[in-house]
Amino acid sequence: MTTTADLETLLATHDDDVLAPGALAELDDREEFPDGAVRLLDDAGLPAHYVLTPDGDFSRTVRLLRSVARRDLTVAIAHGKTFLGAAPVWVAGTPEQAARLAERVRAGEAVCWGLTERDHGADLLASEFAAVADTDGDGWRLTGEKWLINNATRSTLACVLARTDPVGGGRGFSLFLVDKGQLPQGSWRNLPKVRTHGIRGADISGFALDGAPVPADALVGEQGDGIAVVLKTLQLTRIACTALSLGAADHALRLARDFATGRELYGRRLADVPHVRRILGRAAAAALTVEAVSVLSARSVHTLPGELSAISALTKAYVPTLTQETLTSLGELLGVRGFLTSPPGGGFAKLERDHRICAIFDGSTVVNRAALLNQMPRLTRQLTRRRTAAEGLRAAADLTAPLPPFDPGRLTMLSVTGCSAVQALPELAARIRAQGPPQAAPLIDRLLAQLARLESESADFVPVAGGLPSTAFGLAEAYERAYAAAACLLLWLENPPLRTGRLGADGLWLRACLTALLGEAGTDDTADTHDNDAGTVFDALADVVLTTPATEFTLWGGAA
Repeated sequence: MTTTADLETLLATHDDDVLAPGALAELDDREEFPDGAVRLLDDAGLPAHYVLTPDGDFSRTVRLLRSVARRDLTVAIAHGKTFLGAAPVWVAGTPEQAARLAERVRAGEAVCWGLTERDHGADLLASEFAAVADTDGDGWRLTGEKWLINNATRSTLACVLARTDPVGGGRGFSLFLVDKGQLPQGSWRNLPKVRTHGIRGADISGFALDGAPVPADALVGEQGDGIAVVLKTLQLTRIACTALSLGAADHALRLARDFATGRELYGRRLADVPHVRRILGRAAAAALTVEAVSVLSARSVHTLPGELSAISALTKAYVPTLTQETLTSLGELLGVRGFLTSPPGGGFAKLERDHRICAIFDGSTVVNRAALLNQMPRLTRQLTRRRTAAEGLRAAADLTAPLPPFDPGRLTMLSVTGCSAVQALPELAARIRAQGPPQAAPLIDRLLAQLARLESESADFVPVAGGLPSTAFGLAEAYERAYAAAACLLLWLENPPLRTGRLGADGLWLRACLTALLGEAGTDDTADTHDNDAGTVFDALADVVLTTPATEFTLWGGAA
């Protein structure tokens, strides 16, 4: 299996040809698919990591995809889509289906996921794409259109959601794995590529079927299980999408670092200007925070699968949103250079454009926060009880701990045990107070005050049928921040290597992440006005960024 180091070495050797920024920018200008880069990843064996076997490591898949996204988001999105398309089979397929699909995915065949339709978007229960059982019971006939599908034209296999009961409803849909190469000529057609603002070279298109016959074993899961399987699969794919944001943050920080160290303003380096250092330090803290969230969530796929309905929703809402805000701040630092599409801009404009779509993939931020809010009464009750799945949480946080096999049978529609990471915050805070770093004590006090506020404000919240008030989304954001804080505390406590070196000394990265997190609350109790350490900690973190030549700014690499 390809390791992260292997892939990094391979990608580095192709930085001057198929992965050259200039070459990828030209493809983007012409809206052409990055064939060369995709073939390179196929030859490197990356597709094998899209097969989620019981003894596999989902977090490794996230790391590998991050490495690609660090070079170019269009390439990562175009290639990584196969995992999203194949994932329903890993969740609900038979062993025979999974084995057949695994062989084809490892061979580099692209798989797409046909969920959305032109007139219905994310409203899956309104889908009109239909499947009718043959009278002899030997198969199905599929009719309808799927649109705005990544790799719809280039894929050989498509996992599609179809209405199998004309009445519809929660039990009215089923999933089918369609082999387009086996469909009779004239029973299907590809739809034209859709022009997009970002990821211009990606194959965003669609397909239409007209009574296309598929065999009985094309059905994934049981008839009527389609919506449930989709929702469980999204618990994996939403976390996988964080790799795109992590790679984007790596890329943006590198561009900003190179610009700040190579630019002079009024006789001194831009990197020495206090305001610039504050921007870089805060951006680095945000990047480390979203990494902590992604790491904990990706490992929780193995250790806390019953909590993924909550974890995946808050992760998908939080990581792309904070990353996009970080890109905006770094774009302001770059100034006019950030708007250039060719050197000396360095590709930031393309990066920023491409990343905007990441917040929409697999449910927009609003959709994910609504999903979290629908579980908020249960999450609040569990938060009050302070109960946690301690062993699963510890295994998720300890980057050296072996991961148990992935068990799709443990995925649930709702989390019975709440979210252990958030519920563990008081205990984690007590451990930090006892073990240090001592400089974090004032931040811990403020963190617990915000947790108490969240608990109080969510106590009387009841989801309203037919929609949620806009004010309710503040609760979801506060819960996301609580999870992010817990992820940082857990990684600090469970991984001694993360407490060493320039990032770990005096709790630098932990203090910087908590300072940034507490400042996100949007109240008068912000880090800048109530924590005199904010300027110092961001300046110190900026110094690490400015003097670190690596292509990624990460906690994970040294400990994983």
